Amino acid sequence: MVRTLLVRGLLLGLLAGLVAGVFAFAVGEPRVDDAIALEKAAATHEHETTTHEHETATHEHEGAHEHGGEVGRGTQKAGLFLATGLYGLAVGGVFALVFAGLRGRVGPRSDAGLALAAAGTAFAAVIVVPFLKYPANPPAVGDPETINTRTVLYLAMIGVGLLSTAIAVTTARSVRGGPWARWPAAVLAFVVPVAVASLLLPAVDEVPDGFPATLLWQFRITSLGTQLVFWASFGTLFGWFCDRAARAPAPA
Repeated sequence: MVRTLLVRGLLLGLLAGLVAGVFAFAVGEPRVDDAIALEKAAATHEHETTTHEHETATHEHEGAHEHGGEVGRGTQKAGLFLATGLYGLAVGGVFALVFAGLRGRVGPRSDAGLALAAAGTAFAAVIVVPFLKYPANPPAVGDPETINTRTVLYLAMIGVGLLSTAIAVTTARSVRGGPWARWPAAVLAFVVPVAVASLLLPAVDEVPDGFPATLLWQFRITSLGTQLVFWASFGTLFGWFCDRAARAPAPA
């Protein structure tokens, strides 16, 4: 049974990853192009303040760079689907193993309900929690020298989200009473560690002066939307296939 769930998770994760890739390509890539255009414009303006000789040499270099940049962006856009597909494969496999461990022990009894609940919980813990503290940034935003520090802080918030989820589940199972008693306790057990970590961990604000707030907001919302599309489609597909398999009559 675990093998069947694993194969199902891998295939449906790949499919959901490609669906998320379509969303990111249609909605997110224009925002990336706008950010790259701003970055190039700022670099060109900076070069224009130098001497004429240096400016001429720089323009020649930029012409070759822009020509290569067009090829690079095309490769990046094509690679977007490879990246989201591989992401879906990895997440789908891990999700299937976790689902097999939770099945019949925690959460809703129906496979469809458990899959949606698990996908929603994973989205909140792994995506929303770190996003609220360290949202995604487009090109031209962020200091390259701090990328390692920012990566560690982001992973730390993912860890906080997972730990808070475990605390919330344990709290819900230990509280006696009906849903009206368990759900508030579980939500509180989840929110408190996240809030404390958000206050204790350092803030990261490396948005350059003059960067359009609208573009920054659109990029971040699109980034979050891509993850929402993935988890919603994957949770729905995985739950539907599991529920359909469970309802199928046993072979004679």
